[in-house]
Amino acid sequence: MKRFEGKTALITGSARGIGRGIALCLAEEGANVVVNDRSNEALAEETVEEIKALGVDAVFLKADVSKPDQVATLLQEAIERFGRIDIVVSNAAYSIRNHVVDTTWEEVLATLEVTQFGVFHVCQAAARHMIQQSPNPSSRGKIVVISSVQSEVASEGCAAYNMAKAAINHFASTLAAELAPSRINVNVITPGWIDTPGERAFYSEEKIQEGGKRLPWGRIGTPHDIGKAVAYLASDDADYVTGSILKVDGGYVVARSAID
Repeated sequence: MKRFEGKTALITGSARGIGRGIALCLAEEGANVVVNDRSNEALAEETVEEIKALGVDAVFLKADVSKPDQVATLLQEAIERFGRIDIVVSNAAYSIRNHVVDTTWEEVLATLEVTQFGVFHVCQAAARHMIQQSPNPSSRGKIVVISSVQSEVASEGCAAYNMAKAAINHFASTLAAELAPSRINVNVITPGWIDTPGERAFYSEEKIQEGGKRLPWGRIGTPHDIGKAVAYLASDDADYVTGSILKVDGGYVVARSAID
């Protein structure tokens, strides 16, 4: 199925991990893709080549989502390249893990500037462009925000990240209400424990595999799991879905006791 043939998607933080999984899933269904990251340039170019191998177009545009001027330039360059942006996935995030009594304000701000404020900058810039677009076919654009189950299940050592994810859920609901009259869909996905390079900075391979077996679904999630959920929300099938928060967590939240 090529649900996105002729459409263009921009995914922030898509050089690796969840963002890369989303980019590949959308490309598999025909979307041209703007790969974005503030670093990881070599990985971003590898992702671009993988996407092009699927028979669609792709480009890497470097930008730091915590900087509104860079985000504005990112959207403008993407539109100049592809004519319009039909799908924007605000995925980029950052976290410094430390307990509240030990963390510094600089560490808190470093997390919030990307994980919370970055989402605001990306969604605002996307909305400003999408409002001016004609419907394609019935929606002017799809905005998907990647949050986390940590928005409702607090994890120790992640206070700034936890509160940033909770904040962007409420922000997305506000934006959905404001953009509904313009027929722009805004939805949120809250991933559970996902197998990404970032997780390996904190857990061993053995810990990840054993932890996955204790999850209700019996395995840790993959970036492709999140990509498939994004593909639904970004498709015409979800034209009547806005302001929703979709858990993609293998039952993590509803059966938290299974891994405690």
